[in-house]
Amino acid sequence: MTVHFEQIVAARALLFVPGDRPDRFDKAVASGADGVIVDLEDAVADADKDAARSQVDEWLSRGGEALVRINGSGTPQFEADLELVAKHGCPVVLPKAEDPRVLAGIEVPLVPILETALGIEAAMALCAVKNVARVAFGSVDLATQLGVRHDDELALGYARSRLVLASTANGIAPPIDGVTTTLDEESALIADIQHARRLGFGAKLCIHPKQVPVVRKGFLPTEEELRWARQVLTAGASASAVDGQMVDRPVLERARRLLAQQ
Repeated sequence: MTVHFEQIVAARALLFVPGDRPDRFDKAVASGADGVIVDLEDAVADADKDAARSQVDEWLSRGGEALVRINGSGTPQFEADLELVAKHGCPVVLPKAEDPRVLAGIEVPLVPILETALGIEAAMALCAVKNVARVAFGSVDLATQLGVRHDDELALGYARSRLVLASTANGIAPPIDGVTTTLDEESALIADIQHARRLGFGAKLCIHPKQVPVVRKGFLPTEEELRWARQVLTAGASASAVDGQMVDRPVLERARRLLAQQ
């Protein structure tokens, strides 16, 4: 079974699983994530990449369903990885996306990861490529390149907002936020989710199954937001204010969107 374009657009939690750990593939699918990303890039050592590709190929041939993070353009594994995804028709997660021409040459649904300074600055062009379902933010890699902490909200604020604006301007789904590397403090994950939501992100990359339910819940409207939205729509366009806030067409539209997400 193939992961469809619409599933990627609607996803809130996408879970990475190393491509050289076939024992974890089915467990990842059973985690409740909206999509599983089998990783042939960062999670696999160079010496193990060919073997990992073969293991992923075998699993997909047996009916496995996943997106595949391939190795980037210009790497020795790029062409072989493309042959694998073309064979199975599964969506591609492309790391270090910078050149829209590379994306245009991949004829399956795409989730480019923007994780370099050049990629961030090319966000508008990358979001405009036809097969791009939505883009993801590679916070750790970008922070490393910039020489800042990957959990510094201020330092990465411009990059995150640029992805949100580029996605909206091109009419594609809200971007997917990068990983939270802290695994033992759920409060850190919740704080990251809340920050991403405030900026306009609609999903998040996960690195452990226990993050999945927290992320899926975190990208839904809160009870307070739903209460406000119902109150706005009940009052209707004739009301001048709800909770001290002016009600006009944009406010009504936001209320409708919140209720549609529940």
